[in-house]
Amino acid sequence: MTAKGKIALVTGAGSGIGKGVALALMRESYAVVLTGRRREPLEAVAQEGAGFGATTLAVPANVADPASVDALFAAIKDRFGRLDVLFNNAGVNAPAVPIEDLPVEKWLDVLNSNVTGVFLCTRAAFALMKDQKPMGGRIINNGSIGAHTPRPNTAPYTASKHAVLGLTKSTALDGRKYDIACGQIDIGNADTGWADKFKAGVMQANGQIAPEPVLDIEHVAKAVLYMASLPLEANVLTMTVMATKMPLVGRG
Repeated sequence: MTAKGKIALVTGAGSGIGKGVALALMRESYAVVLTGRRREPLEAVAQEGAGFGATTLAVPANVADPASVDALFAAIKDRFGRLDVLFNNAGVNAPAVPIEDLPVEKWLDVLNSNVTGVFLCTRAAFALMKDQKPMGGRIINNGSIGAHTPRPNTAPYTASKHAVLGLTKSTALDGRKYDIACGQIDIGNADTGWADKFKAGVMQANGQIAPEPVLDIEHVAKAVLYMASLPLEANVLTMTVMATKMPLVGRG
């Protein structure tokens, strides 16, 4: 099956990396299901995709809520009857404060969105992908360089992304019998609204504040497209795409 006729779901599709990846998939002739908490940004992305003839379906949903995820996947099955690619992108962060000052509800919010949300969408995708014909599909998780190396005062986000890496590996293993491939893209300093703080200056491991270079979202979108384009007998388990000169590699 070529990209034309394939169905992709992008969570957190209303802005940033999700929007960039969704539009890139549309340009490659995927039919794209757009989901996020607010309808207006999803409809705006869908309208942009309509400009080059893309097929889209906008379904507002909260990935951390089981009933909302069930309704999302019911809508996908009803409209398209199958799902070929899931990009688990939706996520949130917490204020960069010392761990002793972090409210418990902020911790839970990050874990619910970044970990439970990935689990719920993966769970629903398995149920659909294993029964469709042809069987199988691909799940791509948006990890982070935080899945490997923390920044100061990022315990909730770092813990959540380490958990996503574990989910990616478990999903890759458990998906084998259903021809479901799973991989993870770990992104460093993509130039979204979140990246403005990197340009202004963020705390480094030594306590200093320093600006950091950023990466154009186009390069992230191309990387996800490559992962999505592989036949199911091939898989990128993990890929890191980062601003070349950001301070990830080396001693802090």
